[in-house]
Amino acid sequence: MIRSVYYSSNHTLQYDLTPEKMCEAIKDKEGLLWVSLETATIEDIELILDKTFHFHHLAIEDCISNGYQNPKVDDFDDYIFLVMHALIPDRGLEQFETQEINFFLGANYLVTSFLEPRMTPIENTWNRIKKDDRLITRGSDFLCHGILDDLVDDYLPLLDEIDEEIELMEDQVLVNPRPSVLSRILGMKHSLMVLRRIMSPQREVMNRLSRDDYPQIDRQARIYFRDIYDHLVRFQDLTESLRDIVGDALSTYLSATSNRLNEIMKALTVVSTIFLPLSFFAGVYGMNFHFMPEITWKYGYLFAWCIFILIAGTMLIFFKRRGWF
Repeated sequence: MIRSVYYSSNHTLQYDLTPEKMCEAIKDKEGLLWVSLETATIEDIELILDKTFHFHHLAIEDCISNGYQNPKVDDFDDYIFLVMHALIPDRGLEQFETQEINFFLGANYLVTSFLEPRMTPIENTWNRIKKDDRLITRGSDFLCHGILDDLVDDYLPLLDEIDEEIELMEDQVLVNPRPSVLSRILGMKHSLMVLRRIMSPQREVMNRLSRDDYPQIDRQARIYFRDIYDHLVRFQDLTESLRDIVGDALSTYLSATSNRLNEIMKALTVVSTIFLPLSFFAGVYGMNFHFMPEITWKYGYLFAWCIFILIAGTMLIFFKRRGWF
């Protein structure tokens, strides 16, 4: 699907332009054109990105590629190319995924491209424009900032959910360290590593947009990109803190399971130690020699049980006084 909106120099809005109308809109230096390629085919991408806007073929390849790409910013003089990662909605904490959103930011146009059928930052921006067109009247840099701001803000609820989940896991680790808890801890650790891998380069992208001298970004707009950078710094610090907490929870789980194993082994060792002399005593009197003392004694069986109980009781008292159980 290809969606577009054009704010002309006559202060009018036009939606769903044809490629021919897009070419005319690009020539309007006082206007602003936003084109969104959403789950578009390769033919649609080549039609818009190559034949209409004439973007560099390497940037077009990045939009077509399904492989993972780190967030980045490339300067092509007339425009800048951004690769950012947005959260895919309705995914679990331990299996959340991100999708690349590609931005082509020019002086009077913005082109976005992604492969998912629905991306929250794009939908929010479309709805805002329909309700209030001031976002698109302030320039392509402010429009790009609006999308990126929503994109980054989506990470905060996810981090809050992860924080709450980690608190529950910490309680379960102390109360009942089951293997399912270990699985959740490892899944959460993996999720935080993915977040760290995404946030670090995205923070660098925002840093460059707020500091480097890109003609597509007005000096007054840089402070807004700086605000997004500050959010990413805070989110990354929070991610690092959560990773440390998950690491501590993993260590606590391993210590708790190790202590439980030690308690079990201690109990088994006590039982084995008690039965060792009993087995020896029973083995001696279980030998098939005819002339053994007490073999024909009337109270021999009772006497053996008294010896068993005496030995076991003495050893239990000894273990108890030593604090071994």
